[in-house]
Amino acid sequence: MEAIGAHDVSKEYGSETALDRVELTVEQGETFGFLGPNGAGKSTFINVLLDFVKPSSGTAEIFGNDCQENGVAARERVGVLPEGYSVFDRLTGKQHIEYAIRSKEVEADPIEILDRVGIRDAAEQKATEYSKGMAQRLVLGMALVGEPDLLLLDEPSTGLDPNGAAEMRDILREENERGATIFFSSHILEQVEAVCDRVGILQDGELVAVDTIEGLRESLGGGTKLVITVDALKNGTMETIRSVGGVETALARDDATVEVTCTNDAKMDVVVELHQAGVDVVNFRTEEASLEDMFIEYTGSAHR
Repeated sequence: MEAIGAHDVSKEYGSETALDRVELTVEQGETFGFLGPNGAGKSTFINVLLDFVKPSSGTAEIFGNDCQENGVAARERVGVLPEGYSVFDRLTGKQHIEYAIRSKEVEADPIEILDRVGIRDAAEQKATEYSKGMAQRLVLGMALVGEPDLLLLDEPSTGLDPNGAAEMRDILREENERGATIFFSSHILEQVEAVCDRVGILQDGELVAVDTIEGLRESLGGGTKLVITVDALKNGTMETIRSVGGVETALARDDATVEVTCTNDAKMDVVVELHQAGVDVVNFRTEEASLEDMFIEYTGSAHR
């Protein structure tokens, strides 16, 4: 069954196109990562699903319920961590969770939920006194109330330190193992690569790729990354590499190291071309292309 279905969804704000005919299906039980540079339209798409924004054309559904025509039913089985939320004045962390429990009309232990997201010790503290990371954990806890069938999370690791981000990933895995579908946007590519079954890449409102990470590698000629160490980069060295057939991207890591994504057949061609150009190759090795390499290829920007 489809957890999320988007059919030719577009959204215009005057002359600006935020979403351009987005067509996407997320199956029940998937963990799906939604990627794109800032301003690509990720939050707009999530807001369409939540009926915070009306599409200019097209339709979106959650578990078969039209998000605009039958929004209440569409959101009944959803837990949300939105972008740009604000905690309630004067309410403690525990009271926030209790509010979510009452709103969803379920039975749950607020302390257990706060413990799960790592802020049990701050249960009686006013949420307005929380750090950004603590507030992020709190709103994630509110999203988890009632064991929703779908979690819609907009940048869920914002404000979290590395340990907090790792704990968040563990929670997402646990929720997915329980049977929940996970859909989250993120600019932290390592987070996505660690937990997602598939990813979608949004660029200027257009969905330019949807696949497994391995599928994306194969679509980029096998996704080989060649790491070359030279004695020193010279003027024209990068242009020489980029001129070789089969090379998709070439980036200078430092003054003596270049990372090249290319087809398998192009690896030795790059080394030979450098030698013929008078560049001394000290060492080279191949690595599997990371999600960041593929993101750069699809969007043309370094984004971490």
